[in-house]
Amino acid sequence: MNILGVSEGFHDAGICLLRNDQIHFASHSERHSRKKGDKWIHPTQLPTSKINKPDIVAYYEKPFRKNLRRIYAGQKWQKPRRKYDVYFGHHECHAAAGYYTSPFDECNVLVIDAIGEWDTMSIWKCKNDSMKKIMTWKYPHSLGLLYSAITQRIGLKPNEDEYITMGMAAFGEPIYDLQDHLWENNHRGVGNIFPKARPEDLAASIQDLYERELLKLVELCPHENLVIMGGCALNCVANSKIKGKNIWIMPSPGDAGSALGAAALVLKKKLKWNHPYLGTFISRDINSKEVVGELLENKVCGIANGRAEFGPRALGNRSLLGDPRYDIKDTVNDIKKRQKFRPFAPAILEEYADEYFEGPMNEYMQFVAKVKHDYSSVTHVDGTARVQVVKKNCGSVIRQILEAWYDETGCPMLLNTSLNIKGMPIVDTWDDAMEFSKLYNVKIF
Repeated sequence: MNILGVSEGFHDAGICLLRNDQIHFASHSERHSRKKGDKWIHPTQLPTSKINKPDIVAYYEKPFRKNLRRIYAGQKWQKPRRKYDVYFGHHECHAAAGYYTSPFDECNVLVIDAIGEWDTMSIWKCKNDSMKKIMTWKYPHSLGLLYSAITQRIGLKPNEDEYITMGMAAFGEPIYDLQDHLWENNHRGVGNIFPKARPEDLAASIQDLYERELLKLVELCPHENLVIMGGCALNCVANSKIKGKNIWIMPSPGDAGSALGAAALVLKKKLKWNHPYLGTFISRDINSKEVVGELLENKVCGIANGRAEFGPRALGNRSLLGDPRYDIKDTVNDIKKRQKFRPFAPAILEEYADEYFEGPMNEYMQFVAKVKHDYSSVTHVDGTARVQVVKKNCGSVIRQILEAWYDETGCPMLLNTSLNIKGMPIVDTWDDAMEFSKLYNVKIF
């Protein structure tokens, strides 16, 4: 049976096509339309061949309940663009996307986002392919909404730049008490609160509050196996504060990933999760030695090869790579047109990870670890890095590139950031890659 899961209508639209318990394809709409955060499915995403024609189409929300909340919040009623075969709850889809791809038969799932229909945070008990919601917090009380509102307050774009707020927090001090604002309706922002505050201190204050509240929620999850989902699951700094849990975060934990959750809820059984390389396929030969040669000569190059990553992190198939032995932060930030303070992540061969980093890290860049090396280009101001541990069976060409790089230089890591410029989606097709190469003078393999 072919099942198509759809997430669209608000932001970060996506689809997922299942063939029984196999994830055949999953992608973000923005990659196809080239419109950042696109809220609608793009026609090129939808399956066209008979073999991929869906037997059932599932939607990631319940529109009537969502619209009741929208009216309550002073927003307009929004009619869905199309009719679907089956509808599931917003947080239910977040939870399902996490649980049904996780390595756990039994676990708790913690969902934290801005808002679904009414839920803003929820805890689920999962066992033997069944899920039960055991706790929920309702709008307007929302950690995610407040984080987005503070993001807007400091001059960034809500529902897009929260990760910049997280990075900025390391430059500030958590001197502002935002606790009471959790109970306010922050849907339209927080106005000009603390008008004389430095953006860095506001960022540090909301990050500090989020971390403290996250740990309180984790205490309400008794099982040692914990799945974290919702857009807030991308807060890798906060995730790293959790102790004593086995953690799984599906690499696309936001709304686009809920397309996978909606499809999984039709099946109600574990999916065969192998890796997040589930999107558009670029089939081109790549010579790792040539990549290494380009890095040695020009310090930076791009990779657009294999299937695109499902999720916001570039994990080697749509990446901009750099030589971490040199201080190339400014060079790469200039290429990407982004703020100078922004950190870069290292991708490292798994067998050397513990030699260079200490603390939580995995193959999906979902945690931060303390650095044990002197490579400043992949070290944030607070001495941490969001590490990508590259395993031998990772499913990406980055493994063979790293092996060739290590053989040539003795360095087991590369700087790895997404192949895009600020405010634009990550490169999807080879045509996108060639346009990027022409505009920004970066050789792409």
